[in-house]
Amino acid sequence: MNTAVCDRAYDAGPARPFLTLPGFCPGFSTTLKLEALNPAGSIKLKTAREMVTSARAEGRLRAGAPLIESTSGNLGIALAMVCAAQRHPLTLVTDPNTQPQNIRHMRALGAEVVVVTGRDANGGYLHSRIEFIERHLLAHPETVWLNQYRDPAGARAHRRDTMGEILGGFGVPDWLFVGVGSTGTLMGCLAAVREHRLPTRLVAVDAAGSVTFGHRGAPRHLPGLGTSRKPELFADDGTFTKVRVAESDTVRACRRVARDYGLLPGASTGTALHAVSELRGLIEDGARVLVIAPDLGERYLDTVYDDDWVTRVFGPTVLPGPGPRTHHPGQHHPVAPAVPAGPSDGNQTCTNSPS
Repeated sequence: MNTAVCDRAYDAGPARPFLTLPGFCPGFSTTLKLEALNPAGSIKLKTAREMVTSARAEGRLRAGAPLIESTSGNLGIALAMVCAAQRHPLTLVTDPNTQPQNIRHMRALGAEVVVVTGRDANGGYLHSRIEFIERHLLAHPETVWLNQYRDPAGARAHRRDTMGEILGGFGVPDWLFVGVGSTGTLMGCLAAVREHRLPTRLVAVDAAGSVTFGHRGAPRHLPGLGTSRKPELFADDGTFTKVRVAESDTVRACRRVARDYGLLPGASTGTALHAVSELRGLIEDGARVLVIAPDLGERYLDTVYDDDWVTRVFGPTVLPGPGPRTHHPGQHHPVAPAVPAGPSDGNQTCTNSPS
């Protein structure tokens, strides 16, 4: 038995970072690699640490130099942690999709946080955030922008560390599902699959409305996955499968896992899990499917797990059937009608019946 893998959320921890979801899809096992089990609470700690360490080692970042970076949340928290310890003043440029508690977290670690509110031509905020950074660099030329969308250090960290942990703790997956934002995790995992000549089928999962895979941009409401500007790191050589997931299906998947497995997954994890269900017809019986889970759901309590927010953004049909809800004195919260847990487009999904 692999002692790094457990099948109950309450048994997971730093020594057991892989959580299997029994019965998530019939015919094969689906396991999460829980990346939130570190002080920064997300996979982005690897990216932040490698970017700063490499830049200092290469002479691009001198001691005490100020940094600026674009972030939707998790990288900002991780980079604020690293910069506080390394004594680098840090400015983080984010947008209205970033959760208020994440902004407070960054500021508590000493970072200056700028919230850019103007959408760009693709309906997102990334162009707007980067335009702010470019203006800031002109006014403050001593500031260093490591640029997570271009810096190869992020991909290098995941090729070495993330894939090293997978191979050492889980073994070789038959299928590996990776969400794409800056695409550093995807590119790093792809490099490791090639380097070790693994038979693993790699699946890149993006949010609908993102331009990364060459589609037209549209407004998105959840941080983490997707871009309104294709990252320079991203290179599509045709060797991996690409899946796009509607944010409403992300919400359904997250809430299904919370209800059936006692784990609050983050939005990126829910997106990747929905992609597993979308591809179930291609995945062979007995396959070992691994999903990289970048963070957990406590950072999405005001969005994915808030009934009022979900109803306002996506409509009531995204919510599960009648069940316990939080009622506030003086407010009326109608109970949503019972609807199937599957996606709104009618595609077949996996059932959740944990043993």
